[in-house]
Amino acid sequence: PAPAGWRPAPAPAVSLRHDRVRDADLLVLPERVVVLRGSAARILRLCDGARDLDAIVAELTSRFPGAPVAEDVPAFLGRMRTEGWVR
Repeated sequence: PAPAGWRPAPAPAVSLRHDRVRDADLLVLPERVVVLRGSAARILRLCDGARDLDAIVAELTSRFPGAPVAEDVPAFLGRMRTEGWVR
């Protein structure tokens, strides 16, 4: 589980980019590029270090009513944190 008050942000050497040629969102890491699928980029764009996890979930819940945001987003961001891509 995420720590209380966690404000997710990209790890220092990680950036989110959109590749126009491939029309794909990418997570650019020091020696690797990860192609993001589905709503991953939408979620990661909200991880600016200013919003806490609850605010990110609230924002996405308002944008996508009925979606399982409250369960899926914390789990997804937890995996991103485990990988070291989000701090």
